[in-house]
Amino acid sequence: MPPLNVMVLPANELVAPLKMMLPPLKVCSVRPPAMFPEEQEAIEGAEVVEAEEEDDFFLDVDVLQNHGINAADIKKLKTAGICTLKGIQMATKKKAVRHQGYPARAAYTGGKVIFIDTENTFRPDRLRPIADRFNLDQSAMLDNVLYARAYTSEHQYELMDMVAAKLHEEAGVFKLLIVDSIMALFRVDFSGRGELADRQQKLAQMLSRLQKISEEYNVAVFLTNQMTADPGAALSFQADPKKPVGGHILAHASTTRISLRKGRGEVRIAKIYDSPDLPESEASFAITSGGVTDAKE
Repeated sequence: MPPLNVMVLPANELVAPLKMMLPPLKVCSVRPPAMFPEEQEAIEGAEVVEAEEEDDFFLDVDVLQNHGINAADIKKLKTAGICTLKGIQMATKKKAVRHQGYPARAAYTGGKVIFIDTENTFRPDRLRPIADRFNLDQSAMLDNVLYARAYTSEHQYELMDMVAAKLHEEAGVFKLLIVDSIMALFRVDFSGRGELADRQQKLAQMLSRLQKISEEYNVAVFLTNQMTADPGAALSFQADPKKPVGGHILAHASTTRISLRKGRGEVRIAKIYDSPDLPESEASFAITSGGVTDAKE
């Protein structure tokens, strides 16, 4: 067998003949398919939304200064390696509290109250000794109470619009809305069984408005109600012949109903009349010049 002759060529000498043998490559540009303007706007809008979501996801902890957290506590959070709001969410409460940037239980800073009076029983001077009891400034306490007098059921309903406007104007400032009492003017403006259906309809509209205000502006609504004698209580051998007015409309609209009655001496008794999450129970209290206190047996 004759010997094989093997030739070793440099790489550049080997590539040159191959270039001559292969046809030249043609490079063509491929354009993306044309899109409708609506599709182009949708894609651009999605990119903007995605960019905004990424920005919101990595919010710096410095934005907490706008919500009452001081700069010193924010600096402590950064020292502990918590530099974004997402970092606070992923940190345990024990760790966050240790660095004082995230309070375990935010202190209640107080708030304003709206008082709607339908029976002309509100007395500002009654609040002064209560303020003294809690070491509060009397004038500052009275400035935090917004008072309105209602004279008819229609006027009472119109005040709801003014209340909503005030809550929107000073968002987060008002914490409590009191109506004393909810049924007084309805019992005056509507009399007899002939106007009972109309009265209950107007009452339902009023209560629906109060519920929406409570949920929209995150305020507690406290209503007082009147009692009436129940003629059928004697036949059913009920211990208490009185019942709250307003019927089922008021009963279903209320979340928790508390019945108040007088006990021995200066003792008053509060009983949970109806509640979706609290068991039926009683508690005794007393009313003094300084407000509501524990009853002394």
